[in-house]
Amino acid sequence: MLLYWILLPLAWPLLHIIWHIQLIGRENIPKGRAHVIASNHLSDLDPVYILDSVFSWKRYTILAKQELFRNPLIGWFLACLGAVPIDRGKGDLDTVNLVTEECHNGTPILIFPEGTRSKTGELGNLKSGAFVIAGNAGADMVPCRIIYDTPNHRMRPFCRIRICFGTPIPAEEMAIADPRRSVAKLRELRSRLKNELERLYEENNFEVRP
Repeated sequence: MLLYWILLPLAWPLLHIIWHIQLIGRENIPKGRAHVIASNHLSDLDPVYILDSVFSWKRYTILAKQELFRNPLIGWFLACLGAVPIDRGKGDLDTVNLVTEECHNGTPILIFPEGTRSKTGELGNLKSGAFVIAGNAGADMVPCRIIYDTPNHRMRPFCRIRICFGTPIPAEEMAIADPRRSVAKLRELRSRLKNELERLYEENNFEVRP
């Protein structure tokens, strides 16, 4: 656990040497309140960029696909950053319940609702897990959009990166009071988050280059 507070500060200057990183809307991160950062996903390094951008002495928990932990070195590094593996194909309720409990107790969470990296740079379909965790934990949800200044929207060395945080969805609006309306409520929340992520892209995208 101690490595979390050692690795991230060490990574910060290195990241800024290799990439030009600009933060937008960092003031939207709630202070002293449980929250879930819900981000689009383009690169394996996305969690590192985001965690360094919001770094404080409050450790984040990251939900990461189980396949990443098959490599011992990558698995060790992710675990040091607070990553928890989740089996996306089997409805991993144990992990969801564990992370929900952590969030309820004050641990902020980082989730990529698409469940995998986008190969085109466009936003994919959003899964419901992030909303279930935030709703059950009584946490705000902070939309986050990562934008790379490259023709194919993929990360490469020395490119410019914008990490944009949008207006949080309040915890009280995440709660699902009536289980009979859960499907409709989750559909509404997915649409709301997607619209906010698309707005962040439209307002903060790099100029189109020839």
